[in-house]
Parts: sequence; C-alpha cells; structure tokens
Amino acid sequence: MIRKLTFAAVAVAFSTTSSYAATNITWWHGMGGRNQEVINEVSQKFNAAQNECALNPVSKGTYEEALAAGIAAFRSGEQPNILQVFDAGAATIINAKGAVIPAEDLINNAGYKFDREAFIDGIRYFYADSEGKFVGMPFNSSAPIMYINTDALKKAGVEAPKTWEEFEAIAPKLKDAGFIPLVQAQLTWQFTENFFSRNNIQFATNNNGYDGIADTKIKMTDPNLVMMFEKLKSWSDQGYFAYYGAGWSDNQKVFEENKAALWIGSSGSFGGLKKTATMPFSATFLPYWGSINGAGTSSFIGGAALFAMSGKSDAENKCVADFFQFLTSPEIQKFYHEATGYVAITKAAYELAKKEGFYEKEPVAEVGIQQLLLKSGEWSKGYRMGFYPQIRAVMEREYGRIFAGETTVPEAMKTIETEANELLARFAKTAG
Repeated sequence: MIRKLTFAAVAVAFSTTSSYAATNITWWHGMGGRNQEVINEVSQKFNAAQNECALNPVSKGTYEEALAAGIAAFRSGEQPNILQVFDAGAATIINAKGAVIPAEDLINNAGYKFDREAFIDGIRYFYADSEGKFVGMPFNSSAPIMYINTDALKKAGVEAPKTWEEFEAIAPKLKDAGFIPLVQAQLTWQFTENFFSRNNIQFATNNNGYDGIADTKIKMTDPNLVMMFEKLKSWSDQGYFAYYGAGWSDNQKVFEENKAALWIGSSGSFGGLKKTATMPFSATFLPYWGSINGAGTSSFIGGAALFAMSGKSDAENKCVADFFQFLTSPEIQKFYHEATGYVAITKAAYELAKKEGFYEKEPVAEVGIQQLLLKSGEWSKGYRMGFYPQIRAVMEREYGRIFAGETTVPEAMKTIETEANELLARFAKTAG
C-alpha cells in the first residue's frame, strides 16, 4: 500500500464527475491466458472506479517481446505509459537513459505519500535503486518454493527437508519408495540466482550490480555455487535428481504426474497445480545449505514490475500514479493475489487475506509470502545486471551440457562467467 486508503475510499476519491474527457493511458504487458484476463479485470475495475483516466491494457506477447517492443517504441517516441518488464530485464529498462520516471517520484509528484515500508520486505528492493528508491512498481511477484508430494513423503516415512543436507539424507528413502526425489523448474532462477540469495552470497561485484554498470562482474565460479551444481550432478547420477532440460513445463509435469516427491517451482504455480496435480500436495521454503555461514535468508523475487515511461503529459503521468495507487490498495492486491497466485506485494494486503481466512483454505498460497518475509541478508535483496536474458541463455546451455556429461561443473561455470562478463562489459558500453 502506498497510502492507507480502503478500496472504497479510493473509488470515492476518483468518482468526482468531470466535464472533461477521460485521459487515455496504455499499459503494455507480456502475459497471456488467465493472467491476461486478470490484467483486463484489474484495468476494468480501475476504469469503473473513477472518471478522469481510461486505462487500456495491451498484450505484447512474451516478457521478452514486451520489453523489446517498449524499448523500440521509446526510441521512436511512441512508447506506452506503462511497460511491464520482467526481473531479468530490469537493468535494461532502468539503464535506458531517460526512458522511465522512477515510480516513487511519479507517485510523490502526484500528491501521494509513498511508503517503502508498506511493501513486503523481500519485494521492495528488487526494482529499487541502490538507495532504496522505487524505480519500478512491483506487480506480479513470486518466490521459488518447494512443493511436496505428501503421499510420497508419507510412503517413504520422511519429513520435508529444510536444508539440502536434510534432502541428501532422505533422498535414498524417497527413491526406494518409487519416486524421483527431486525435480525443479528453472535452474537459472531457482538454483543460481536464488542460490546466492537463500545462502546470502554475493552474486556480482558493484553490490550485485546496483552500484553501477561499469566493471560489474558476475561470480559464477564461487566455490559454493560450484559445490551446489556438483551435488546436483551427483544426485542426478544416483537417481536422486532428474533434469528434463530448460523447459519449465517439462520438469513440472513429472511432479504433476505423481512421479516425483519434491518439485522446486514458483509460488505462483499453486493455482495451476490444483487443477493438474494427480495427488495431494503442500509446500515449504526453498532449502539452503546449513553448512554455509549466514544462509537461510529471504529469496529473490521472480515475475515483473511496471515502469512508468517518460515523455508523457502531466495529465497522463497523474493517471499512471493514480493507477499505481489503486493497484497497491489492499483490496486490489488481495484480489490479484487470490486470482493469480502471485504474492501480495504489500503487508496490508497480506494481512487482509489472512484476516479473511484465505490461507486457512489455501495454505500453500502463504508460503511464498512467508519466505519473502524472512530476514534479508547483505546479498539477498536482488541483482541488477544488463543483458541478463542473454546471460540466462548461456547458463541454460552450459547446464544442459553438465547433465549430458559434455562438460564438468567447474568448466561450465568458468565458461558462463567468461561469456557473462563479456556481455556485461558490452552492456556497459551500450548503456554508457
């Protein structure tokens, strides 16, 4: 929540009749299916709540396609008012000179009082600058959590692991019970980016990239990360971990079909899993290594944020600020959280959902929020690296080679680090 207003109060505040035509604003996003339907519903609610602004949401395809379209439109002077940008693309839009107005400035300039403390701790830093000022407005945020096939664990006679050491101890029993002990959905987000976060290890120089793009270097050869992937390869060889390539659904399907005991997925997946899982399931936090000093901190978020594009009229900017205000009201955040499975981004919305008994009916929906509310460490607030979608592609290529037996973990990590740092250097020259 940015200002402590109920949804009803927001509606009243915006319902003043006006003799002027509504100011039109556009919102480009990269979502389809049910998520697109909910975006349309949120937009309709905003338009119905006031007369001054008319919001038009437009799908631009995928996250990557929406970012590319937004940057191209800005260069030609035809940018939308609001652009949804996914986590890996944050550095690109933030470092595109003059492309965006920081959300916090936009909201304050519109006469609202912006409260950073109103946001869930694990969310409020990711799209902010190094001083904590919000540049993007967090929107669809999620956390990587561990889903549990409850029948599988019961059959094996084991409890869900909190640490990777505990997983290693129960994996043989899960295998003996007839299950693949562990699968995951995305090695980049869950076992790389969030390995650094959950274990509170520095991901990149320059304060994980927040302090500037010049000379930022990624730390893929960190001995702890090498250890994690050597463990994954060893577990794979022993039948404790299965990897089905970079496709999210290919790895999720094994869990849905009751073949795997544990699945590292997104907190936003629980709604879909309720329809596709062929067995009962629960969830808990993403494990960490108990042997690493300072581990157990909160995770990085996934998903995307909304950025206010520059070069628009004062009236349009005011409408964008009004929409951000509306979007972060407890009632709208609760609606979006419950309709999509993405976490509520404000503490007030979380408390409202809890008060109304949502988590008593859907306990899995609370796990991601609880994980994001864990203590934050020095290195668990986020990262800011340019050309990061391309860096992820390098990671996926080399991870595939690891599990195909085509390279060793140290060699793969060295290759990723070398190519990633070349991309970071190129980005610094491009953005500079």
